[in-house]
Amino acid sequence: MEDTIAAVSTPFGEGAIALIRVSGPVAISVAQTVFRGKCEPAQMASRHQYFGSIYDAEGKLDDVLLSIHRGPSSYTGEDVVEIACHGGLLVTRRILDLILKSGARSAEPGEFTQRAFLNGKMDLTQAEAVMDLISAQTDLAMRAAHEQLEGRLGKRIEAMREQLLGLLAHVEAYIDFPDEDIDPDTGEVLRKRIEAVQEELSALLATAARGRILREGVRTVIFGAPNVGKSSLLNVLLGYERAIVSATPGTTRDSIEEVINLRGIPLRLIDTAGIRDSSDEIEREGIERTLREVGRADLVLHVEDASRPRSRETVAEPGKELLVLNKADLGEDAGWKGADAVRISCLRSEGLTQLEDAISAKIFGGGATHRDWSVAINARHQACLQTALKYAGAARTAFDEGLSPEFMAEELRAALDAVGEVVGRVDTEDLLGRIFSTFCIGK
Repeated sequence: MEDTIAAVSTPFGEGAIALIRVSGPVAISVAQTVFRGKCEPAQMASRHQYFGSIYDAEGKLDDVLLSIHRGPSSYTGEDVVEIACHGGLLVTRRILDLILKSGARSAEPGEFTQRAFLNGKMDLTQAEAVMDLISAQTDLAMRAAHEQLEGRLGKRIEAMREQLLGLLAHVEAYIDFPDEDIDPDTGEVLRKRIEAVQEELSALLATAARGRILREGVRTVIFGAPNVGKSSLLNVLLGYERAIVSATPGTTRDSIEEVINLRGIPLRLIDTAGIRDSSDEIEREGIERTLREVGRADLVLHVEDASRPRSRETVAEPGKELLVLNKADLGEDAGWKGADAVRISCLRSEGLTQLEDAISAKIFGGGATHRDWSVAINARHQACLQTALKYAGAARTAFDEGLSPEFMAEELRAALDAVGEVVGRVDTEDLLGRIFSTFCIGK
């Protein structure tokens, strides 16, 4: 935190503009050293851009726009300098090298956001939301990241911490001051307070699946026998010819994966080899891979030829499979009458809206809406909250069994620590290292 850090904050490569960010106690002094313009950086108003040039010992490197963001009213809470230069690889590198020679050091991945967290500009859930926003693939994922960045999840966690703090303070006061006639709460009231914490923990844990889907996408396997139209379905959903379509059985021998945006949800479509008995060693390996993909799938689109006799068997876990009857334009075999399926024609692009409706219903569930996905925890949050729920349950058990209040206080304290870890209220250097190492440099 005593160092001044610098990095290129725009993606690597050539572009019209590149942004170089400097943050730390001597950021403005560094700018004074390299920048020449009508106004010196030390005299510049915050959040205004000033035109000038960057000079090294040999002369001018580039014309730039420079802005100062004085702490604590900046992203990191420190003095921040941002330099917008031309986006060539060489000129950007030369300017950054000059800044590093003038008193800054190269920033580590995520170090700007880490400083924002350490300086109290955001909690840990908001810091993680920065990376979620950068990597969002759909509008829904972007909106969920914005909600978290604005502190929606953090506020719920803080409210839960207050509940636990109140419980713990009451129990510990009763333990520490037995002669002060502190009411230990009636049994029913105390139990209800613990149950309220358990319910809130369970509600947040229920959003873990949503969080994984928003961040990683729905792993959707297109499954079926050869020549039922699996590759055609992939191509139609993608909107272009990605997979080879042929009347020859066994054309697809390896899994093909692409991502589409289906109503705000990233769908990771995986076209697989057709399932049949085969003596071909390569095709058999493809079939084995198909079965493994089905086992890992969040959703299985089981494609069948509607014009052929019914021979379908369930292959996925209950609730994960959606039956799709392709080639509806050829007529439907009597065996499929009354089947709970989506009927489509890839050849004529018919029934695709109904298919999207059915996929969306599978993902969102019965009464769920897009708005319900605005809070979605990640795997780290999930682990912390599961730990907190375990300790909250242990506290309730200690109470129900009439154990000494010290036992309940110990469990509540452990639950409080676990909840605090979600927002970074527990000072753990290794935890921060793991989180911010996943960030890109310059953010």
